[in-house]
Order: sequence, then structure tokens, then C-alpha cells
Amino acid sequence: MEWLKGVVKATKLYWGLALLFAVGVLSSPVSSKGHNIFLSFGNLSDVFRQISVTGITAVGMTLVILIAGIDLSVGSVLALGSVVCAMLLTNEGWSSAYLLGVPAVFLLAFFVVLGTMSFALRVQRRAVHAEAAPGMSKVALVVALVAALLIALRVASNSGSKAGVLLVLLVVPAVGLMLGAINGVVIVGGRLQPFIVTLAMMVAGLGVARLTAGQNTAVWPVYTGSNATEDFEALRSLIFGIIPVPGVIFAGIIVLFWIILKFTKFGRYIYAIGGNEEAARLAGVPVWRVKITVYAISGYLAALAGILYVAQYRQGKPDAGMGLELDAIAAVVIGGTSLMGGRGSMIGTLVGVLIFGFLSNILQLNNIDSNTQLVLKGIIIIVAVLLQERRSSGWMFFLSQLKVRNAPDRSVTSQQTETHRHGE
Repeated sequence: MEWLKGVVKATKLYWGLALLFAVGVLSSPVSSKGHNIFLSFGNLSDVFRQISVTGITAVGMTLVILIAGIDLSVGSVLALGSVVCAMLLTNEGWSSAYLLGVPAVFLLAFFVVLGTMSFALRVQRRAVHAEAAPGMSKVALVVALVAALLIALRVASNSGSKAGVLLVLLVVPAVGLMLGAINGVVIVGGRLQPFIVTLAMMVAGLGVARLTAGQNTAVWPVYTGSNATEDFEALRSLIFGIIPVPGVIFAGIIVLFWIILKFTKFGRYIYAIGGNEEAARLAGVPVWRVKITVYAISGYLAALAGILYVAQYRQGKPDAGMGLELDAIAAVVIGGTSLMGGRGSMIGTLVGVLIFGFLSNILQLNNIDSNTQLVLKGIIIIVAVLLQERRSSGWMFFLSQLKVRNAPDRSVTSQQTETHRHGE
């Protein structure tokens, strides 16, 4: 029986998802032809399309929470990304979107080229068992600067026409990466709490999104084939008429970061920092570089989710990501990632996102009003966290303390009995 308990313990998260799926099947209304609406390809496709925005953001949030951090700015970064994306798609000429995007692309290109060259040099040195040449690092730095400058100038030269999907996929995530890197630098350099720094970025990001969109612009509409290029429609299309492209992108990102956490040195560094930062530092882990990189990745993915938001809702909004950070954190925690850091997985995050997506879909299919949906989601978050953190011992202690308080004091009772005997 011990092996059965081990199997149940290892798969309890999946049982929760399976139970919720069964509830969806049994409670689903039927169509006029008698088909189960919940199980229809159209409904399941909509679920995967809708969870992609929260899911991609939750991937970055998982990395942040694994290092015992938090990122409250992802909603504002997504909103800013949606505004920049919509402006690039619909505007001709230099705009505030390019004012943000060109420096962000320069920074992204610089670090990508520099990192690639540094990695190639290390591999070459190990292959020939040679020491590092003193001037090679300076050469790599110069090459990275020149390459980044050329790429940034190429992006700026496209400002005379409306951007296509490839340019948007380059510029918008770069803006998110820049904001995420700022979070990481301030947290590490200023030795400040991530909660405070990302809260400040959340507020500042909302202001930047509104300034970028314009004081009197609440929405930037995007209509492919009309005010935007037709190729952007690819990001909201269905593969084989069934699988939504945003869902495929989300699945690809989950697989990529699962591999990174499972098989790379960077993934081991993340778990080490979350488990014990001081011990990781003493063991030679580059803590500050890993932290900055993690926050930069979180910002990058949030802005990428902003592009999918524009593709799905055909608009960019300065307040598009309001409350998204809470949904992302809830999905990560439901998936079993500890808020204390050092424990969790991408598969758990995927399950948490699916649980949230199916729950919302079930409630909508059964015409449950939005306020009740929020209450039920809150209850499910608490229950899921209690199960994941295995706090049953805490409840037993709480109940035992209640019993002790309600029980009569034995010492007082014995003293009264003794006094009564002497009196007799």
C-alpha cells in the first residue's frame, strides 16, 4: 500500500485537474443537436486560446517565485506591450512606441550578441584547452555594440510604414525585457524587497502605458486588413482549424522553460537561489546575474502576452493587464510552486493554468454571474494552497489548542479537591 500512497501523493495535482474536467463534462449544457458543449472542439479551443495570455505570464512568474521573489508589474508590462503593439501595427511615422522600442531593441540585441559570442569563446577554449586571450572580451564587446546599433537603426528605419508581425515580435517583447531588467537591477543593486520594487514598476508602467497611448486614448483598435497588416492575423488563427496559435505558443514556452529548469545550469542556479540564497552565493552561483535575468525574462514574457492580447481582442489598452499579476500568481501557487522559493515546476504551472481556465469556462457555460465566479475562485485558491503546502499538521495543532482552552484546568481542579478534603 505504500507504493499506492506514493503514487497518489505524486499525482494529486493531476487528480484535481481530472476531477474538475469531469465536473465540466457532467455539468455542461448540451447543444440543440444533443452534443456536450464543454467537450466540443470549439469550446476547448477557446479555453486554450484564453489561457495563453495568463499562461505565458505565469511561466515568467514561476521563475521569479522559484528564486523567492515576486513580480507585481507583469500586468502593467502586458498593458504597455499591448499599446506599443497596437501603435506599431496601425501607425505610420515616428511615434512614442518607437521611442520606447528602439532603445529596448538595442539593449536586447547587445546582450544576445554578447552572450552568444562569450559562449562560443568559452566552448572554443575548452575544445583546444587554451586560456582566454586578453583582448577577446573587448573584441566581443565592440562587436556586440556595433551589431546592436545596426539592428536598432534597422528597426528605426521601418517607422515610415506600418509594422508587420515579425517586427512586432521583436520590438514589443524587448520593451518588456527592458522593464523587467530594470526591476532586477533595482532589486539587486538597491537590496530592496521585490514586492516594493515591482509594485512601483506596476504603478509606473501603467503611467507609461497611458502616456504612450496618449492622454485621451483609452483604446487603440487593430483591424487586420484595414488599419493593420494582414499577416498579424496569423497570431489568432487556428492550425488545422482546431488548434489556436496562441495555445501552441504557450505550449512551446512551457516546454522550453521546463527543459531549462530540468537540464541546464541556469535552472539549477534558480532552484539553488530559492532554496538558500546565501549558500548559493558561497557556492559560487552568480546570484545577481541570475536574478536580473529572471526578472528580465518575466518582463519579456509579459510583453509577449501583450501581443497575443492584441491578436485576441483586436485592441491595445493601457489597462489591459489589470489584475493579471494576481491570476498569474494564483496559477503558479495552485500548481505547487512554493512562495518561499526553491520548489516548483513548469508542469505544475501548466496544471494550475488549466485548472483556472477550465474553472472559468465551466462557470461561464452554466451562466454563473461574475461576482460568484470571483468568490469560487478565491475559495479554490485557498483550498489548493492548503493541499499543496500540506498544512494538515497546522490544523491539528490549531484544534488541539482549542481543546486545551475549552478544557478545565486540571491543576486548579485538583487543588480545589484537595482543599475540600482537608475541610472535611
